Amino acid sequence: MTIRYFAAASAAAKTESDVRDIAEDITLGELEHILAADNPELARVLERCSYLRDEIALCDRTRRLGPTHTIDVLPPFAGG
Repeated sequence: MTIRYFAAASAAAKTESDVRDIAEDITLGELEHILAADNPELARVLERCSYLRDEIALCDRTRRLGPTHTIDVLPPFAGG
């Protein structure tokens, strides 16, 4: 699975993207914990982020990811 970080999430993760071997049966919340492991700055940013799973909004942190190719991590953006 490819994780793509944008704006503040990219700065906190210190990368624009990452490829991870993630089980399909984990939840979005569990994925957040995996991504933020050993990175408190990223953990703080992820609390405010929204997500796209294969270009479709995913908001429920208790929902299982299922077969997924790409997760986009989108922090709040200012402006328009």
